[in-house]
Amino acid sequence: MSDVPLRIDGKDVTVPEGTTVLEAARRAGVEIPTLCHHPRLAPYGGCRVCVVETEFRGGWRLIAACVYPVESGMVVRTRSEKIDRIRRSVLELLLAHAPDSAKLQELARLYGAKRDRFAPDASYCIHCGLCVRYCAEVKGKFAVGFVDRGIRKEIAFVPGIAARECRDCKECFELCPTSYLQAAFVLAESLAFPPPPAGAKP
Repeated sequence: MSDVPLRIDGKDVTVPEGTTVLEAARRAGVEIPTLCHHPRLAPYGGCRVCVVETEFRGGWRLIAACVYPVESGMVVRTRSEKIDRIRRSVLELLLAHAPDSAKLQELARLYGAKRDRFAPDASYCIHCGLCVRYCAEVKGKFAVGFVDRGIRKEIAFVPGIAARECRDCKECFELCPTSYLQAAFVLAESLAFPPPPAGAKP
């Protein structure tokens, strides 16, 4: 595998072929915000908070840094008025769904996002997919998944699998940036899971 030279925010960087722009930036000490990325999971590109600009044929285009692979001679810009405006808008949309998320509030302060710009729709899930992907890709259990699509998409536990696997796992809980997952599990547990055997861990 060959090395690929590129420039990120004025820094010359060389990384292995196949490295994403996000990974290359982090190797160079340049931080790009993410909400749906996890180093143990396949790139997803769901939240779009990691948007950056790259020079292409004399102009600049927007890409999602977490899914886009580096190219030889690529020039990347991770902060600009345009990038900050896009990230701010994305965060404001997400805050309408999860206004109390500590992670979203932290990023909102960084980019000047307003908590009340959009009408609240407090589903508390921002569809980052971390829980679904972690359960499938790392644990291989498929106990949680997406239901429906588009604006109606929700996270749901698969009762038969989740009742057997989730009580003693819960590893995906700490990945959730909004704490929605914990609440969804408590609801699913109360409505659909059989009671645990006597003497089992709560």
